Amino acid sequence: MMARAFISGLSGVAITHDEARFLREARPWGLILFRRNIDNPSQVKALTAHFRDILGWQAPVLVDQEGGRVQRLGPPHWPRYPAGAAYARLYGQDPASGLEAARLGGRLIGEDLAALGIDVDCVPVADVPVADADAVIGDRAFGTTPDQVGALAGAQAEGVMAAGVLPVVKHLPGHGRANADSHLKLPVVDADRATLEATDFAAFRTLSSLPLGMTAHVVFSAIDPANPATTSAIMIRDVIRGSIGFEGLLMSDDVSMGALSGALSERSRAALAAGCDLVLHCNGNLDEMRAVADAAPLLSGEAAARADRALALRQRREPIDLEAARARFSDLMNRISAGAIA
Repeated sequence: MMARAFISGLSGVAITHDEARFLREARPWGLILFRRNIDNPSQVKALTAHFRDILGWQAPVLVDQEGGRVQRLGPPHWPRYPAGAAYARLYGQDPASGLEAARLGGRLIGEDLAALGIDVDCVPVADVPVADADAVIGDRAFGTTPDQVGALAGAQAEGVMAAGVLPVVKHLPGHGRANADSHLKLPVVDADRATLEATDFAAFRTLSSLPLGMTAHVVFSAIDPANPATTSAIMIRDVIRGSIGFEGLLMSDDVSMGALSGALSERSRAALAAGCDLVLHCNGNLDEMRAVADAAPLLSGEAAARADRALALRQRREPIDLEAARARFSDLMNRISAGAIA
């Protein structure tokens, strides 16, 4: 397998002739799907199979299936799942039930995805929001304390992995304090390092052994006032790999987002030079995809080793009675409004 250090999107529900030629020549490490790529189960299964046929190996297929606001697959073909805040409310009533629900919700999402040939889910969100932050994280978060966020995020990740699907912890080293939506503009966080270490970064430490992670397009002025974490060698080396101790394969957040500046090739090279193992590009614009591919080298060295270690975990699947699991999950989530824990 010879793959380049980037993840690509697609424009629609089927791979076009031009996209097929691009994929064959550029050889991305993976594919990420969005709502524009999803219609029904048969179509998604055909799309993921076609992508892998083009590349000639079981290349990873990613999606953002958190639940709540961020859910690319939904009714009528797939269930709705709650946002992280729902698990937080249940955890507040009874921590054991909250953890069980997060783990079970992750497992059910993983089962949905695995049936379609999707084997990477961009969860859990381990960001810790603060009261005056932008709402881009908001109810996606598992709470407002690092211990609770880390515990629930870890439970969700365990559930996803039990289905043979890999989790991607995001957004390293923390997007919860951001004062802007990085899809639109660059957030700058001015908190001192001691505060960041005790809150934002702390939630990620218990998740440092997860196989995949995604960076935040956020400037932390106390550590690197010039660059967002995605393109900051200081943030990746000293914080993400250092203080947090994250060991997995590290991808950028989407390099086409408004937080970053410069040409797509410049953004991609900057992320890779800073220490990202992979560049993520999501919008399916073929010209942009070509620019990212041209900037991405072949995956090699320690980045390739981290990729191999991550992909080896896709094989782990534990038996489950899906009907019973869905009933148990529904019962747990219904207890939030009822306020009753058995």
